[in-house]
Amino acid sequence: MKVLGINAYHGDSAAALLLDGEVVSAAEEERFRRIKHWAGFPGESIQWCLASQGLTLSDLDAIAINQDSGAHFVRKSLYGLTRLRSPKLLFEKLKTRRARHSIESEFVQVFPDQQFSGQLHHVEHHQAHLASSFWMSGLKEAWSVSIDGFGDFSSSSWGVGQGMKLAPSGRVFFPHSLGAFYQAMTQFLGFPNYGDEYKVMGLAPYGEPRFLKEMEQLVILQDDGSFKLDLSYFVHHQKNVMFEWSGGYPEVGKMFSDHLEGLLGPARNTVDELTQRHMDMARSVQAMYEKALFHLLNALHRVYPIDALTLSGGCGMNSVANGKIRLNTPFEKIYIQPAAGDAGGAVGAALVAAANLGSGQFRPMRHAYLGPSFSTDEIGMVIEQEDMSGFNVTQIEDSSELCEKVASLIANAKVVGWFQGAMEWGPRALGHRSIVCDPRRSDMKEILNIKIKRRESFRPFAPSVLREHAFEWFEQDDDVPFMMKVFQIREEKREEVPAVTHVDGSGRLQTVTSENNGRYYDLIKAFFKQTGVPMILNTSFNENEPIVCTPLEALSCFQRTKMDALVLGDWLIERHG
Repeated sequence: MKVLGINAYHGDSAAALLLDGEVVSAAEEERFRRIKHWAGFPGESIQWCLASQGLTLSDLDAIAINQDSGAHFVRKSLYGLTRLRSPKLLFEKLKTRRARHSIESEFVQVFPDQQFSGQLHHVEHHQAHLASSFWMSGLKEAWSVSIDGFGDFSSSSWGVGQGMKLAPSGRVFFPHSLGAFYQAMTQFLGFPNYGDEYKVMGLAPYGEPRFLKEMEQLVILQDDGSFKLDLSYFVHHQKNVMFEWSGGYPEVGKMFSDHLEGLLGPARNTVDELTQRHMDMARSVQAMYEKALFHLLNALHRVYPIDALTLSGGCGMNSVANGKIRLNTPFEKIYIQPAAGDAGGAVGAALVAAANLGSGQFRPMRHAYLGPSFSTDEIGMVIEQEDMSGFNVTQIEDSSELCEKVASLIANAKVVGWFQGAMEWGPRALGHRSIVCDPRRSDMKEILNIKIKRRESFRPFAPSVLREHAFEWFEQDDDVPFMMKVFQIREEKREEVPAVTHVDGSGRLQTVTSENNGRYYDLIKAFFKQTGVPMILNTSFNENEPIVCTPLEALSCFQRTKMDALVLGDWLIERHG
């Protein structure tokens, strides 16, 4: 069975291809368009997914999109008639939804010479999220929870997955949303761009939760584990704040009301200095989200006490909270798909469609290397066509020799671009499109920001650690293959790896295995043999752009920054001198 899943008209538009129960190709549109969080119809991702498997539209049994305008229709209609203050606003929202019905015409534009004769499935947004996590986890039974901003008129959904059975048993509907709360507060703190929530997470450890009581006025926890917002502090239920986009970079309008400044004081402008007040507020926002999340999870566990959980939705990217779930709830096994946010809905939609068509099982997602890859010859041709004067270029076909050489460069404080195999699915660089360097140097964070990243000083860098040594360095022992959890680094180890230790002693780790990570595992093991430290600093291979996809993009990023060396497959490129 061949099913194409897409996330369209949301941020992080994406496509994924499911063949006989296995996700074989998946990529976000931003990697091809070179615009962060690109929103709209993922035409280039679709073309790549099909071409990667030698398929055309006519070969597909089904196409599935993670949106169903008919879902919760009665509730939406009643809300629109009774609560929306402006008839114009209702018209604008209906017009946006009607545009989504032209999905067939989008395919005609992208594939004018191909015919699709299979079934088109519209999958409710949160059902796609739930499927993307539970059915990719390999777990036989688990609570599955989806939390995000909004999709198909709801913001959260949950239910127990058992084998091929997965149906929501509870929801939180528009306009109440933990994602909307976090996004509004991200804007309030002077981070206006789509996806800036991770900056609040990075800032939070510098503060204290002294605004938690105020946050509890914004988010009101319910006895059944759910939550509501005090809507007087928000405007998304009154104005046409954009949550859906037709193409390009997703921009979101102001989501908080002037009433919020009456509670918390003046909002921070983007250019204003970050003060302790802002840090304390960030910590309070994070603390409130964690309180609401754990409140929900504990309530679900009381209803049906099983120890496994799968988490999805944009809030599933909150790695700080994710790392605390085992410490604050009875759940012991937690699976989070590498593209937990809206991009992951492409996988979920494909899974739901396949299940509806009779698919009996799915192969778990154990690694995220599902994007474009390039052969040694293809990489060699790129290098030959570029001006490489000023660089030493060496092909090292022996993988062990290459890893030993690169590990030595890292151990000697060099910053290395590492480009291998298939590009990662999801927002994290996981050792195929990474920049790697020495975690032992206290100045490495500053070196990276000077040479390449030029990002806020409060944002941490992440460690990739050999799985068999993780518990020696972190206070929790768990599989974290997709860098979706933050754990405390053992106190006695923090001074050894200051470059990846955040101000509160934590680290957003990735556990690395030989089975799932191949040459990346070999690189870290070579570094371990040379230094006694079984981890390296890993950050995404980019410079204020989407993560690089092609060898040429990697080479261009290397050339315009002050990176010391670049590894493209078997090719090692170093600067003269």
